[in-house]
Amino acid sequence: MLAFSRFASSQCSTARKCARHLVTDTSVVRDQLRALLRDTAQPVAVVTALMDPSIPTSHPNSHPHLTPSKSRFHGATLSSFSSIAMDPHPLVAFSLRIPSRMATSLASAHSATSAPSHMVINILSERQASTAVRFSRPDLHAEPFVGLPHTLTHEGLPVLEGSVGALSCRLVAASWPLHDLESLTEGGGAGKEKEWEGEGVVSELFIAQVVRVERTLPEGEAARPLLYHKRAYVTTQPIECTESAKP
Repeated sequence: MLAFSRFASSQCSTARKCARHLVTDTSVVRDQLRALLRDTAQPVAVVTALMDPSIPTSHPNSHPHLTPSKSRFHGATLSSFSSIAMDPHPLVAFSLRIPSRMATSLASAHSATSAPSHMVINILSERQASTAVRFSRPDLHAEPFVGLPHTLTHEGLPVLEGSVGALSCRLVAASWPLHDLESLTEGGGAGKEKEWEGEGVVSELFIAQVVRVERTLPEGEAARPLLYHKRAYVTTQPIECTESAKP
């Protein structure tokens, strides 16, 4: 023990020498996190909902040459989506850039309707890379539902055919402004958004309860998921492992 103490003392003569360098600059952390997440595979999903009829034809987030959509539906490819709980309630979470037509439509649906479901989250399959692009580029695809096979839920919301699966969901609360951390840490809660005056893209967090799993494939048919990895669309592939290594 004495020998170890002397070794530790010689190696850590000062706290400064022993302390690991901590990066606290937000821009540096953001770049490092973005680079790390590129090395991980993220599921690709499209959220579909009814278009808020009150949205003006020239929405602030619209492309200057974008033809306004005449569809009563709206969809958006999600850059982040995750299941966050199963018990006691099945919950999922995702974020949307603001301002956006989808964020506005979901906020309106949450406050104005008592329907069982406010939206459908379509988890895309490996055959739907073009669908992901279609719903991520409104400047190129003003009418993304035209010619795209889809059915409707009991609430009249679009379900994209050929997806791995689809979740009819109901928002559990108003969205949370992710640029206003003070309202979160101080218990301000959702619905007390502070206007963003800085640079860069800002988002809102949505938490929803899954009320129904929709069928998107014929009975007995399965599909591999569409994933986003290193700025490209990929899918899964089984890897070989010994029996003892299986979970």
